[in-house]
Formats: sequence, C-alpha cells, structure tokens
Amino acid sequence: MIALKQSLEVKKVLSFLDEIKIQVVEKELDGTFLPGLDLGPDCIYIDFEKLLYPGDILHEAGHLAVTTASERKWIGTDKISKDWPTDGEEIATILWSFAAVKYLDLPLEFVFHPNGYKNDSEWLISNFSTENYIGLPFLEWIGLTLGKERAEKENKEAFPVMLKWLRD
Repeated sequence: MIALKQSLEVKKVLSFLDEIKIQVVEKELDGTFLPGLDLGPDCIYIDFEKLLYPGDILHEAGHLAVTTASERKWIGTDKISKDWPTDGEEIATILWSFAAVKYLDLPLEFVFHPNGYKNDSEWLISNFSTENYIGLPFLEWIGLTLGKERAEKENKEAFPVMLKWLRD
C-alpha cells in the first residue's frame, strides 16, 4: 500500500509523530488487534500493506503519549503491567487523538471512522464537537493540557490545545 504511505494525511501524521518524538518502525505484522498496527517499546509498528485505517496510527500514538515515560519502554513486552492500559488511559488516549487530529487539521472521521471505537465513533464526534471532553480531567492531571477554567486562571489556551504531547 505504497499509495497509503504517501497520502497527505499519513505524511502529516508521520511528520507529527517524528516532531513529538514517537518513533515509527515499519515492520511486517500478522494477527494484530488493529490491522497493520502494533505497539512496541517506545514505538509504533506499522505494516502499510495491512493498515486499513490510517487514523488508527494517532490512536496508537495516544497510548504511548498518555503512558508514563518509565512505562513506555515496557509496552509490547511482558514487563508492562497486566492492566495496561487502564480505563482512564484508554479514555485519555481517545481524547488525545482528538487533540492531535485537530492540531493536524484533519477531519474528525480520519481518527473516528465508522469501523472503530466499538461503533461509538459518531457519539464521540458529537460529544467532542460540543466540547464535552470525556477524559479531560485525566489529561489535565497528567500535565498535558488545561481545561477552560484553569486555562483562564493561568492565561493560557485551553484544550484541545496541548501544553505538551507526551506524559513525563
């Protein structure tokens, strides 16, 4: 799927991930939860021949981003906690990918496609479009962004603007 790898959207995503220091490794993959994608220690593995939904790259990047720096190196190994990702991290990952798609000026459907998110893509888009940011307290707690109230107090921009993209 060389054409997919060369698409403008995928180029934007890969450039963004490079900019925020999330490593992408091209690799042949079989039997992964998301076709053509898997996570490894501090990296995302992509098999462009099997990748069905390029927006899923941002979701997987979100998993790395909301995981502590000390735990990121264990992702994809037997050393990662059995309960990783937690429910809170999963929700934060979804919201992080919303912020990323907004930052990259891509359509929300790029990430929240109809075949993902257990058929809740429309519901997520509806909530996020009305600024009902499920998971925002977690993203704020880990220092990645600010909710409206705190942003106003600190005279900074509120979510979906991010203070930083990776959790310490």
